[in-house]
Amino acid sequence: QVQLAESGGGLVQPGGSLRLSCAASGSIFSIYSMGWYRQAPEKQRELVAAISKIGNTNYADSVKGRFTISRDNAKNTVHLQMDSLKPEDTAVYYCNADRVVTTTLHTLDVWGQGTLVTVSS
Repeated sequence: QVQLAESGGGLVQPGGSLRLSCAASGSIFSIYSMGWYRQAPEKQRELVAAISKIGNTNYADSVKGRFTISRDNAKNTVHLQMDSLKPEDTAVYYCNADRVVTTTLHTLDVWGQGTLVTVSS
């Protein structure tokens, strides 16, 4: 089994910063891509940012220039540095590990439980 543990959500004022972290644990051989999605009330879940094992990144247009994703392959962790936060960034943020290959050579798509980010004055 593979689990994702997220941390770092909370309440922040507009213009502030937060850093989300996600650690994967379990019987992991490799992880192709790790990323963050978010879901605001009454909206669909959307990609925020993702990073491949070799460091290729992909960002939603709405967060480019404000958010930075990083990854530590040795520790199976991914971080999302969120700066210049806006009220419209308010959502539950979910960590995702895509194409996780386990030590038993199964391939999984794994999600975290989500962490709430609220941007409000």
